[in-house]
Amino acid sequence: MLVAGFPAGAFQTNCYVLARDAGEACIVVDPGQDAVEPLEELLAEHRLTPVAVLLTHGHFDHTFSVAPVCDGHDMPAWIHPDDREMLADPLKGISADSAAFFGGRLELREPREVRHLDDGSTLSLAGLELRVDHTPGHTPGSVVFSTPTEEGVEVVLAGDTLFAGSVGRTDLPGGSHEQLLASIRDRLLTRDDSAFVLPGHGPTTTIGRERASNPFLQGLSAPAPRRGL
Repeated sequence: MLVAGFPAGAFQTNCYVLARDAGEACIVVDPGQDAVEPLEELLAEHRLTPVAVLLTHGHFDHTFSVAPVCDGHDMPAWIHPDDREMLADPLKGISADSAAFFGGRLELREPREVRHLDDGSTLSLAGLELRVDHTPGHTPGSVVFSTPTEEGVEVVLAGDTLFAGSVGRTDLPGGSHEQLLASIRDRLLTRDDSAFVLPGHGPTTTIGRERASNPFLQGLSAPAPRRGL
């Protein structure tokens, strides 16, 4: 499996590309602010043809470039229905103070084709099988995607639910501390320690490393998280 990515924009949001191999179809995950140009360079470098964009949640630092990326390649965006409204109205997902920074206006739009993600479903895209797990807490519609490598190691695209050494913040509209902890406990810590985690911000990690050393996960519970947008 080919997995590549880069941090995009002022928020350094990780945008990922997954494919079976170079020269084949691929999926794009979370094309954030200023992601269009580096994404096109990455696609060209590996001779990849994108067929879909998957969104881990609706915050604009993860969705900023979804319309130009999807419409430019004539492909759909997939998002959980609980977060869809943020595609066209990103201010619904940020605090009043953050909205004031943008002068109370931040205009984005949906791509031409938007499809909804269902909890527990499997997407067959670009020759990959990706499981969808609803993980509310950071946002109501947060999800994680997972797919196995040829060697059987699970790759988890965790969005802003779990980070290396931290967890997603819950103080933005729609956030819930209790839901985030339950999502991590029930949807992530149930996985094998070898599962490779690709977070929405910061470096990669594994479930085993976070289980053993993440201070927010000790005792399968966590204090109030503070990371993300």
